[in-house]
Amino acid sequence: MQMPPPDPSVLSRRQAIIDALNAALPDAVIQDPAETRAYECDALSAYRCAPLAVVLPRSTDEVSRLLRLCHDLRVPVVPRGAGTSLAGGSMPTADAVVIGLSRMTDVLEISAPDRLVRVQAGRTNLSVSGAVEGLGFFYAPDPSSQLACAIGGNIAMNSGGAHCLKYGVTTNNLLGVTLVLMDGSVVELGGPMGEGPGLDLLGVVCGSEGQLGIVTEATLRILPRPAGARPALIGFDKAETAGACVAAIIRAGIIPVAIEFMDSPCIKATEAFAHAGYPDCEALLIVEVEGTPPEIDEQLALIRDIALRFDPVEFRESGSDDESRRIWLGRKSAFGAMGQMGDYICLDGTIPVTALPKVLAGIGELSQQYGLAVANVFHAGDGNMHPLIIYDANAPGDLDRAEDLGADILRLCVEVGGCLTGEHGVGIEKRDLMSVQFDPADLEAQMRVKDAFDPHWLLNAAKVFPLDVSAPRRDRRLNRTADAA
Repeated sequence: MQMPPPDPSVLSRRQAIIDALNAALPDAVIQDPAETRAYECDALSAYRCAPLAVVLPRSTDEVSRLLRLCHDLRVPVVPRGAGTSLAGGSMPTADAVVIGLSRMTDVLEISAPDRLVRVQAGRTNLSVSGAVEGLGFFYAPDPSSQLACAIGGNIAMNSGGAHCLKYGVTTNNLLGVTLVLMDGSVVELGGPMGEGPGLDLLGVVCGSEGQLGIVTEATLRILPRPAGARPALIGFDKAETAGACVAAIIRAGIIPVAIEFMDSPCIKATEAFAHAGYPDCEALLIVEVEGTPPEIDEQLALIRDIALRFDPVEFRESGSDDESRRIWLGRKSAFGAMGQMGDYICLDGTIPVTALPKVLAGIGELSQQYGLAVANVFHAGDGNMHPLIIYDANAPGDLDRAEDLGADILRLCVEVGGCLTGEHGVGIEKRDLMSVQFDPADLEAQMRVKDAFDPHWLLNAAKVFPLDVSAPRRDRRLNRTADAA
C-alpha cells in the first residue's frame, strides 16, 4: 500500500515538537525509537511505519491540549485505540504523532434506570459488559477482538460482532460522545437521550475512522440480559448450500441473535486448534436464539424445519451450557487458529444475504484463479463476510497477489449490491477501492465533511480517501505546514 512521503518540514522540527509535547504533558510521551516501534502498525501488520512520537493522555482535557498543540505546529495526528484494526486504520506515518487512548479506561457513569453507561474511550469492549453485568445488563456489540479492542476504536470503525444481527452494530448502541476536534475544541454530540433534532453529527462521527476528531468519552446503550440463549450447529456438504439456508432463515422472518458461517478450511484449522468437536463437512452454521425456554424451543424448531430442506450433514442443538460453550469455542478461536495455516489478510465486504451462494461460489473461483487458499468465517445473518486469504509473507510477490485477490473479492461484493466494509473500516487496505463503490461526487461530498471538521487535513492522513483524489487537500495542508515552519 503506497503512502505519501512524510513532510520534511515536520521531520526537521522533530526534537522541538517532542520538547513541546513533553512540556504540555510530562511523563506521557514515548519518543525512543525502540519504544515507538510498538505503535508502527495495527493488526494489518504487513505494513509498518514508526511514528514521530507517541503520547498517552488520561483525560479529555489532556487530549484537547495535545491536539491544540499539534494543530498550531501543523503536525499530523493518528488516533489509536488498542491497535486491533484490520485495515491499517491506526498505522502512523513518520511525521505523525500517535495519540493513544490506552490509559483512558474509567467508567464515568452507570444508570440502570436509563439503561446507559458512560466510559472513557480507551476502555475495552468486553469490560463494558463486565462493569454492568452485576446489574443484569450487557453491552451488545461483540467484535471477535472484544477482549482487547477499545470503545474508541469500535466507534471509529462502527464495529459489530457475532450478535449484531439482532442488536445492531455500534451506531445502534451509541447514545453520545465527547469529541475533541483538531484545534482542541471539545464538543458533545448526543447524550442520554441520543441525538437531538438537526444534523445527525453523531451518525457522521460513528464510523469516521478518526478523520474528524478523537472520541474521548462515550455514552452507550446497555440492555437487560436475556432469560436464556441456545445455539444450534448445522453442517452442510456445500458452502453455497449453507448460504442458501441462511437466506431462507432470514426470508422466513426469523431473527436469531446470531448466524455465523465457517467453511471447510476454517473448520479444519479450528478443530486442530480448539478441538470443539465440529463435524467433518464443507460448511457449518452456528445459529443462536434467545428468550424464555418455550420461546427458544419454538424458534429452534422453525430453524430445524428450514435447515432440513437443505439436507444438512448434521443438525446439533445444544443441550447444556457446556455444549453451548463448545459450539461457540471454534468460532471464537477461528482467527487465532487460522494463523496455523500461514499469514493471512482478513477482508470485510458486506453483501445482501440473498447473494451469499453466488459470492461464495465466486470467491472459490477467484481462489483457484490466483492460486491462493481462501477460508471463510463471517457473520452470515447480515451478510458481513470475512474471507481470509492465506499467503506466505516470505515468498516474493505473494503479498501483492493476495492483495489483488482481495480487491477482486471486494469488487464482487460491490457488484452484487454490497459494500467494501461492514465493520473493519477502510483504512489503507480499501482506500484505493473507494472509487469502486463511490463516484467522484460522492467522494467530494465526504471530503467536504472532513474539510469542515479538519480543514488542514492533519487527522489520520492518507486513510479512507484514494490518494489521487485527496492529493489537492493534502497538498494544501503541506503548503500551510511549510508556512508555519
